[in-house]
Amino acid sequence: MIIIPAVDISSGKCVRLRQGEKGDIKEYSDNPLEMALKWENEGAELLHLVDLDRTIDGSNQNINIIEDIVKTLKIPVELGGGLRTMNDIEWALSAGVERVIVGTSVVENRKFVEEALKRFGSKKIIAGIDARNGYTAIRGWKETTKIKAIELAVEMEKMGIMTIIYTDIKRDGMLTGPNIEEVNKIIESTNLKIIASGGVSSIEDIKNLKSLNEPGLEGVIVGKALYEKKFSLKEAISLL
Repeated sequence: MIIIPAVDISSGKCVRLRQGEKGDIKEYSDNPLEMALKWENEGAELLHLVDLDRTIDGSNQNINIIEDIVKTLKIPVELGGGLRTMNDIEWALSAGVERVIVGTSVVENRKFVEEALKRFGSKKIIAGIDARNGYTAIRGWKETTKIKAIELAVEMEKMGIMTIIYTDIKRDGMLTGPNIEEVNKIIESTNLKIIASGGVSSIEDIKNLKSLNEPGLEGVIVGKALYEKKFSLKEAISLL
């Protein structure tokens, strides 16, 4: 399991949301590249990058910043946020992104996901499964479907997805601890590699995830806890 720091970008700034609500936003830096370099220098092996503006309204205003981050960092970068067309994926990968995260499309456009897997390979395409009360949410978490997150994970595995990011929306940005029970259920129900996201607030949370001792748990995304200095990235990495 690795610690994956998150850099969420909105209007060219590094921010964090609470439960994905754009109206509940806190700015941490006006220089996302500087923040990404900070995490790299502190030992991150992978950066989780999210374009919130593209997610919410399809805006391309952060493209240059994303390209600068990917070009400058020596560690790999995974990118999510509104990547809903083949051109979106082509742009991201050609810019040097290691792998892209598709979310809404895994629910609304399975043919697109199948084509992306066929064209770019399962190492380049990650499924983002965002859940509210166990049910998958889409379109920047605005809409909650009737599809259970676990059922979707099973379907994604059958399609050829190898890795998913599971986010518990109610815990995201809330510092209330990750949904370890749900993460474990997905691990037990599939052979997927799972990245847990949402709610990490303390070193104890990292220890609790680590205690699952599951080879299927690839990593945990940490955002607000790092920005609010609940613990340091170096501290979390040393624990692992």
